[in-house]
Amino acid sequence: MLDRVIFRVAVPGDAADQGEVFHHAVMQGAAGHYTLAQREAWASALPREASAWATRQLFYPTLVAVCDRHCVGFVELDREGERIETLYVWPSLARRGIGSRLLSYAEQAMREEGVSMLRIEASLMLWAGLESRGWRRIGEEWVERQGQRLIRVRMEKSLSNSEP
Repeated sequence: MLDRVIFRVAVPGDAADQGEVFHHAVMQGAAGHYTLAQREAWASALPREASAWATRQLFYPTLVAVCDRHCVGFVELDREGERIETLYVWPSLARRGIGSRLLSYAEQAMREEGVSMLRIEASLMLWAGLESRGWRRIGEEWVERQGQRLIRVRMEKSLSNSEP
């Protein structure tokens, strides 16, 4: 599967697929970790429209995984905040190395920007995988979306002494 995936910088033409990846990753991929009401609230936090995701590309440099000319995963970087803003993969392609590869590219890009400590607020479905990749749990936080409380795990990783 990974041999058919191309990893590159996002272009506006990827935006529609990004909206779909986000929506389905939340609604299907997170089903074992959050209630339906929580997932609906989370999914409604960002619109599915391509224009919204194209705009986000202007604020957050975005790396995408593309298979058969469709974005199937992406990671958004917040260089100023020295953090990963989002990381999502199409649910049926999860656990195949796409997210890990996106994360490696993101870590390398941030390392090249001079970032020494990278942060992320990870979902319950993501945090254990990050921990196994050298990320350190530094706490939890609750965010509210449309009256629903969702827990996230705050994590960090030193980039100064780590390999991609």
